[in-house]
Amino acid sequence: MKIKVCGMRDKENVKSLIALKPDFVGFIFYDKSKRFVTDFPQIQFPDETKKVGVFVNESIEDVLTIVETNKLDFVQLHGDESSEYCENLRHLERSRKVVSFGIIKAFSVDENYDFNNTKQFKNYCDYFLFDTKGKDYGGNGIKFNWELLKNYKGETPYFLSGGIGLEDKDKLLSFLSNKEAKRCIGIDINSGFEIEPGLKNINDIKEFKNNLV
Repeated sequence: MKIKVCGMRDKENVKSLIALKPDFVGFIFYDKSKRFVTDFPQIQFPDETKKVGVFVNESIEDVLTIVETNKLDFVQLHGDESSEYCENLRHLERSRKVVSFGIIKAFSVDENYDFNNTKQFKNYCDYFLFDTKGKDYGGNGIKFNWELLKNYKGETPYFLSGGIGLEDKDKLLSFLSNKEAKRCIGIDINSGFEIEPGLKNINDIKEFKNNLV
């Protein structure tokens, strides 16, 4: 099971995190977020840890500029981006050949969410991410009913997100043992492991990772 730690910002905190060799580290490039990255940490990342830039309704040109400047491995789209947006982003990623990156599309889930909405994105995205629907873009720090994911019939692998904390490890192990979770390839964690916005509790993440991986 892959671990993605999102909302990182502090250079020394990031150094401590990558010592744990998480699969993905996320940086939020959305200026309304409390975890907005103003100065990207200039750190040598191990090859097995992928850098993810999180964007919300950003122009494609600005996304590409940030990706190229910071040598990001993945783009995570956490706003109202359409499938056409994803198609165009994928086309430009392949045609420019400056930096190759994957695409993660986030979807906000509640009791009324129709998972058929994801079908139009499947040809352009490497992964999906299912988060809790709320008033804020980029995550609200609360969980949704994971049982709803039995309604996801797609083939695109996904990350589970939304207010996950250390106390959820047993519940997660139970969820991941069900056949309905076969497409879940990773857990996205953020606010549930924070000392303050953008600063993570590394010991808690280590314990969480050791229990799931």
